[in-house]
Amino acid sequence: MKLSFDVVELGPVDHPEIGEKAPDFTRPLVNDEYWEDVSLSELTNDRPVVLVFHPMDGDFPATYIWQEIRDREWDEYDAEVVGLSISTPYEHSRFLEEWDVESFRLFSDPGNEVAERYGIAHELDGMSGIEEPRPAVFVIDEDRTIETGWVATEWPEFPPYDDIESAIEGL
Repeated sequence: MKLSFDVVELGPVDHPEIGEKAPDFTRPLVNDEYWEDVSLSELTNDRPVVLVFHPMDGDFPATYIWQEIRDREWDEYDAEVVGLSISTPYEHSRFLEEWDVESFRLFSDPGNEVAERYGIAHELDGMSGIEEPRPAVFVIDEDRTIETGWVATEWPEFPPYDDIESAIEGL
């Protein structure tokens, strides 16, 4: 069986821009062993945050994004790199272990409310009423100011990793 897909243009978005405050939220933050409710502002109190919105666990873009982030060793930067998707804490825990990305944590947002607040919610083709965040990355400083951001304009599309790394290094 041959898998194929078409590149799909995504509609316009109204996401937070560079220099704006990143919307705060509280959701379960998952590692490979447990989860607890944590707010974005709690994380930015400690250090800058790289917030990576990704499709649901098990979708190939999510796997590709996190393997690339792992291979580029983003966990070595002086910033907290966290993901966010509609997947449940149980799915996130399995995903982290299965794809050997346990050095990162993932927010669970099954209702997709955070993506809606960030203006990047995307309705899945052929699945009426089911949304997930489109791929996006926001580099956020300790004041929750967005230093750089990228939001996908088509599916599938992957982050400009080199540009994001430059922004992280510039924090």
